[in-house]
Amino acid sequence: MAHIKLDNDLPGIRGLMAYRPVMAEPLNALAEVLLRDDNNTLTRGERELIGAYVSYLNDCFFCQNVHGALAGHYLKCDIDEIEQIKQDFQSAEISPKMKALLSIAGSVQKGGKQVTADQIETAKGAGATDIEIHDTVLIAASFCMFNRYVDGLGTWAPQDKQFYVERAPRRAEEGYQSSVYR
Repeated sequence: MAHIKLDNDLPGIRGLMAYRPVMAEPLNALAEVLLRDDNNTLTRGERELIGAYVSYLNDCFFCQNVHGALAGHYLKCDIDEIEQIKQDFQSAEISPKMKALLSIAGSVQKGGKQVTADQIETAKGAGATDIEIHDTVLIAASFCMFNRYVDGLGTWAPQDKQFYVERAPRRAEEGYQSSVYR
């Protein structure tokens, strides 16, 4: 049960956005640009993976599973593979560039000043562009905010991970702007 009376039974951030629709529009607009804009050299799946990883580090069950399922949908892998990446991305079968970007995202999750020049150089050496590094930092920072919003108000989340997997294709098709009531 949420810490405040939401007057709806929607899970996670969806319940909060239905409670305060004025917040839904800018927060969903941010998610749209960060995660779905096609004018980006990181794929949608890679960006969703960054969000899922930061949410995992923040122990936000709802967000790590929503965005993990979307990453899996876009990257054409199952939720178990996403779980393995979240738990040990260095051993995962992902590109050196994604490993470097996830390392940066993990540092941002701890605090912005935790990102090191060595991490940036490693990412650039693996082929990451300045824009990809920028977007990784912004995705990680934004997910820290989203996770704290969801968990700070004690929202509920379906515990069956298949719930998120089944919703991923629809969310991938419709995007975040329509996510509150669907």
